[in-house]
Amino acid sequence: MLSERRLEVLRAIVQDYVGTEEPVGSKALTERHKLGVSPATVRNDMAALEDEGFIAQPHTSAGRIPTDKGYRLFVDRMAGVKPLSAAERRAIENFLDGAVDLDDVVGRTVRLLAQLTRQVAVVQYPSLTRSTVRHVELLSLAPARLMLVVITDTGRVEQRHVDCPAPFGETSLADLRARLNSRVAGRRFSDVPQLVQDLPESFDPGDQGTVATVLATLLETLVEESEERLMIGGTANLTRFGHDFPLVIRPVLEALEEQVVLLKLLGEAKDPGMTVRIGHENVHEGLNSTSVVSVGYGSGGEAVAKLGVVGPTRMDYPGTMGAVRAVARYVGQILAES
Repeated sequence: MLSERRLEVLRAIVQDYVGTEEPVGSKALTERHKLGVSPATVRNDMAALEDEGFIAQPHTSAGRIPTDKGYRLFVDRMAGVKPLSAAERRAIENFLDGAVDLDDVVGRTVRLLAQLTRQVAVVQYPSLTRSTVRHVELLSLAPARLMLVVITDTGRVEQRHVDCPAPFGETSLADLRARLNSRVAGRRFSDVPQLVQDLPESFDPGDQGTVATVLATLLETLVEESEERLMIGGTANLTRFGHDFPLVIRPVLEALEEQVVLLKLLGEAKDPGMTVRIGHENVHEGLNSTSVVSVGYGSGGEAVAKLGVVGPTRMDYPGTMGAVRAVARYVGQILAES
């Protein structure tokens, strides 16, 4: 375990390096920070931090920079995230309040996160499997063709055409709509298969085939692989950090194009807490020079998806974590009120 004084020296190195982009020397540390010890003691502390792998000397520079291990300790021992100003909170609220549907909410969230953090923003759409059914609508398009519309508590709307094995009258359609909603409205999608499995048996034999077809379409909607969607924005922000990537920026950009990689980066939505992955903690090699800050968002205190940012390891962690958490909270409120 590091002594509190050496931890304070590490904090000062991280803060100075993030702020100046320049390797930090002992003389600068003692001038900028009230560490309460002599420059010689600071030099000894820096030597100890380097021996333990928390800081490193880049090339021939006299200064030191934090390593992935150093950033990890800094984040783990952080007193708290940086709170947003009243103006920033109002800007978030005003920007997100104008959203008209789920696509608009996600799009605005991506732009807002990218602007607040000046990094790459990633927002996962709410997953159907973690959502609740708000309403199921059935519309007649032709005597033997229906439209199934599923509306979730997160504002997501799924539409499917259903080709029926026989004509289905308006009376039967209204009956099916009412019975379906009485069973599934307000229930988790994961519960739906069990809730509707015996529904066809309660209809006339001539209608049972169509009811079964509608239910099959509904259940297919729940398990479609394409449901895990993402929106990404602010990729151009990475060009501001060219010197933070030791090789070239291309591997980072290529990794960001892979949706599967991004989903793994954000982590499981069922884990709603703040996650910070630093440098080589990211298993994808192209992202070894980046850090990922993510958190779950949702309504009713339950996460239905994740959002976060990707940037260089030389990141303002308290500020970035504060912005990500605040935006997630506002998005959750919007979903709860929608």
